[in-house]
Amino acid sequence: MTTSTETVSAAAAEPGSAKGSDFARLSRRIAAEGLMRRRPGYYAVRLSLVATAFLGAWVAFALVGDSWWQLAVAAFMALAFGQAALVMHDLAHRQIFSRRRPSEIWGRLFGNLGVGMSYGWWMNKHTRHHANPNHEELDPDVAPDILVWSQEQARAARGIPRFIGRVQGWIFFPLLTLEGFNLHVASFRALRSTPMKRRGLEGVLLTAHVLIYLGVLFTVLSPGKAVAFVLVHQALFGVYLGCCFAPNHKGMPTLKGDDRPDFLRRQVLTSRNVTGSVFKDIALGGLNYQIEHHLFPSMPTPHLRRAAPIVKQYCAEVGVPYHETGLFASWGEAVRHLHTVGVPIRQEPRS
Repeated sequence: MTTSTETVSAAAAEPGSAKGSDFARLSRRIAAEGLMRRRPGYYAVRLSLVATAFLGAWVAFALVGDSWWQLAVAAFMALAFGQAALVMHDLAHRQIFSRRRPSEIWGRLFGNLGVGMSYGWWMNKHTRHHANPNHEELDPDVAPDILVWSQEQARAARGIPRFIGRVQGWIFFPLLTLEGFNLHVASFRALRSTPMKRRGLEGVLLTAHVLIYLGVLFTVLSPGKAVAFVLVHQALFGVYLGCCFAPNHKGMPTLKGDDRPDFLRRQVLTSRNVTGSVFKDIALGGLNYQIEHHLFPSMPTPHLRRAAPIVKQYCAEVGVPYHETGLFASWGEAVRHLHTVGVPIRQEPRS
């Protein structure tokens, strides 16, 4: 599948793509199937299981004590932290509660206090991403920070992005080992600059997370084992979240400037679904149905699987490409895209 901006713009200009009209018809089909109804029973079970896994990891930590077996506990805790972060994602989209206040309360408990990731910062960033996915100037997820996401960004890159851009396809997954640390650092940095509600509360909860986390580790474990625990836990946490989010948009078409297709095409053409079993739905938190999630962000996770064939059929009717592939293939597409993006840097002579 081509990843050119021109492809997106051409698709947006096809007949029948009047702004909002195509999506409105799809939305009526989805509503008629009852797929926007909330699922309190499902989320009561899911939140209970995630909380049990989270607390169970700390119970296991206490029982194992000052032992190198704690590295196995760190690996399990990385999964528990990842699942807590995915719950925070659903809370931010109000998939669980219809009202803002309980969503924010539980979001900060799972995010700031539980995982050490700012709910307010992440929600601000993620809202901008949903509004303009893969738009190089409007989507913070494809801003040229450490990595570059288009050849235009590669040509303009300087400093670290330019240095890493040469080999970013090869080192993408190793770089994910730093993502857990990056999320914590970015959360604290956002307290100074990012617009967010209850900034003081966010800061108190983030600080409490760090103090409790490090305090428990260095109280129970020797310094060497505590440092090893942090490295394994945070590295695997970053890899887990990266493997959940990387398949969603990386390697899909990007937009620039005034390229603004209608809502349906803007969401579908820049997103990728990952096919698979119910186990994969659980492991990826429903993000494997990225197309449906972007079209209907507040749709409860268990309804995404049912919505997918409806959306796929509708996209075929209106002539909008609907891209889905396996998990490993999606990672491959993302890595190959990153490698291709680095071509302009690799072609230039080293100074």
